Amino acid sequence: MTDADVPALAAIRANPEVRRWWRGGDDLAESVRADLADDELTVYAVEHDGRLVGAIQWYAETDPDYRHASLDVFLDPAVRGTGLGGDAVRTLVRHLIDEYGHHRFTIDPAAANTAAIRAYAKVGFRPVGIMRRYERGADGRWHDALLMDLLAEDLAG
Repeated sequence: MTDADVPALAAIRANPEVRRWWRGGDDLAESVRADLADDELTVYAVEHDGRLVGAIQWYAETDPDYRHASLDVFLDPAVRGTGLGGDAVRTLVRHLIDEYGHHRFTIDPAAANTAAIRAYAKVGFRPVGIMRRYERGADGRWHDALLMDLLAEDLAG
């Protein structure tokens, strides 16, 4: 991802279907820039047919006794149901296995985000458990998330 991608990604994040799960401050462009500037986070643009359709990011737990990578992804609702989310996750996981030697991956969608949970399960992620009152929603209330993990040998497709 580059600075040139910020306006398009902020526009995608402003879509109510995305913003429901990927909040941010009032200035979503600043939120995207903050992710790009975070030294512990690596963010990639997701493109399809020459068009920017979302972003996928990862960070690593570097303690050698707990080493793993965690992922997050968001896509333009216009490409929902096309398999692009699963393809992006699968591609990033393969990259992290091949280039960084990661063996375990986590992702933590909102427990109510059933579409994301189904997509991650198709890639091979398995539910670990509910993290109760994990994230404060735009409504000011705490909401649950589902911790999911994937071992390199379980990567599907």
